Amino acid sequence: MLLDQIHGPEDLKALTAEQLEQLAAETRQFLIEKLSVTGGHLASNLGVVELTIALHYLFDSPTDKFIYDVGHQSYVHKMLTGRMGRFDTLRKYHGMCGFVKRAESEHDVWEAGHSSTSLSAAMGMAVARDLNRDANRVVALIGDGALTGGMALEALNHIGHEKRKLMVILNDNEMSIAPNVGALSNYLARIRSDRHYKKAKEEVEHLIKKVPAIGGTLAKTAERLKDAFKYMVVPGVWFEELGLTYFGPIDGHNLPLLIETLKQADKVNGPVLVHVITTKGKGYSPAEADSHTWHGISPYKIESGQVLKTVGPPMYTEVFGKTLIELAEQDPRLVAITPAMPGGSGLLPFAKRFPDRMFDVGIAEQHAATFSAGLATIGLKPVFAVYSTFLQRAYDQVVHDICRANLNVIFAIDRAGFVGPDGETHHGVYDIAYLRSIPNMVLMMPKDENELRHMMKTAVSYNDGPIAVRYARINGLGVPMDETLKEIPIGTWEVVRPGNDAVILAVGPMIPAALEAAEAMAKEGTQVRVVNARFIKPMDEAMLNAIAGEDIPVITVEEGTQLGGFGSGVLEFYSLQGIYGLRIKLVGVPDYFVEHGSVKEQRQEVGLTAERLVQELQTLVPRKRQRA
Repeated sequence: MLLDQIHGPEDLKALTAEQLEQLAAETRQFLIEKLSVTGGHLASNLGVVELTIALHYLFDSPTDKFIYDVGHQSYVHKMLTGRMGRFDTLRKYHGMCGFVKRAESEHDVWEAGHSSTSLSAAMGMAVARDLNRDANRVVALIGDGALTGGMALEALNHIGHEKRKLMVILNDNEMSIAPNVGALSNYLARIRSDRHYKKAKEEVEHLIKKVPAIGGTLAKTAERLKDAFKYMVVPGVWFEELGLTYFGPIDGHNLPLLIETLKQADKVNGPVLVHVITTKGKGYSPAEADSHTWHGISPYKIESGQVLKTVGPPMYTEVFGKTLIELAEQDPRLVAITPAMPGGSGLLPFAKRFPDRMFDVGIAEQHAATFSAGLATIGLKPVFAVYSTFLQRAYDQVVHDICRANLNVIFAIDRAGFVGPDGETHHGVYDIAYLRSIPNMVLMMPKDENELRHMMKTAVSYNDGPIAVRYARINGLGVPMDETLKEIPIGTWEVVRPGNDAVILAVGPMIPAALEAAEAMAKEGTQVRVVNARFIKPMDEAMLNAIAGEDIPVITVEEGTQLGGFGSGVLEFYSLQGIYGLRIKLVGVPDYFVEHGSVKEQRQEVGLTAERLVQELQTLVPRKRQRA
């Protein structure tokens, strides 16, 4: 195989055009085979095979800087930069990351798991290059979905203003994760559909050159005529007006055309944008037919495309989506908002049932938050469904536009806690800390999928300001589901196991571990109370005061950052009450970024396990253990 001879980008330089085509075919087959075992981002990587090969064939990584937006389309880049031998470990614990990672290779010059960052990073690298008087190329790759992000538009404005040599490659596959929405998406669609733009442009320019220059007035008239025709027939005018020279659109699977266009773009001494049309899932029919499902895929059978999934209780996301429909049927004020994640957030059934009450705003979390605030001012009940890691991008809007105004916005925070193979860029372990500190916010987390349903009812019925329910990217516990939804009194906890020797205050998915630890301690003669601390804010102050009166040890446990998290809130409460001397131990995610792996491995790494809780209890209650 030709692919076996590629150990680094330099090995591409001597290949013939035919060999490059062969390499593309072998690369696709490699990805299809490897990801059938490991899972991963298949469709997006199949779509950029030729583009990545062309870049490494023409340019010189890592001297030339390739900046990948998000990074989930970087598998081919990893293959061509000496990492083919690690693909069996893709997204596994201590294995190769599913995104670009600076610590993994010198060829990975930028890392991100959030979209719309590549252009800003590229601009920084271009300015640094010029200040250092270097001559390397800077190439940013961004998708058409990510281009709708406000940060990308801010960067384009700066790039066009500075006029520095920089290449932007717009990978236009008409879909990010969900179908793209908005005016910019429609504009790109018009460019894609204009099959005669090149001929029209050439004819207009030729016509104007024929007009004799017999005076300044006629010359200016001709220039205005040229501009008018340009706006009518020349694609990419918007980018040109921003100050970037536009090339395209071109077929992103035509290697000779790609190479020639990139060569021409490289000759421009200033910012250029190369518009490349690709097909997500190219070369594997199941992925081409359903690129949404195959964006991030579990292991599958290559021949049939059958995804190998374990059967079990529904995921929290699915329970959320079904419950939202049930609530919306009862309350016409309820509307749903998502920043380009209708499938991942479980909202596709809602969109089908209530198409006029579902709003996908694209990759624009800040806009989604303030849009929700605007809806709330007119009396609607907006449910902003968002991954925890993506809500971080709208922090100012949550503080300034929602909480400060005390608006009735409901936050449905998915992927709260560890997320497994997607790793450190996608973990939802910081939302407790950054939401708990904001006035007017109510924050809760269910112990199981049935309680999630009741929390959704509670949130929709709440009329005193913003309220958030966070839930994990895991299957439920398989508990029976109540038919009738009920409100949970705000700020109340529940005892799920009695005991008078120690207390574990557990949040959400940590309750099973707490119950297991309590059972183990019971065998030693120590009776540990387990509390479902379902309201992170406000906390159950009456229960906390009662615990203080008993003067028994307390352990708090949460799948969130220990710094500023739920446990910190417990300490703050006792401090403000002037209650001192209690034995309290906080268990949470320590102060470092936890890398990819399974959720079980991530919990074991940081000690969010029953075994760790038993160790802590044995330290806090030594007398009971000795008597047992």
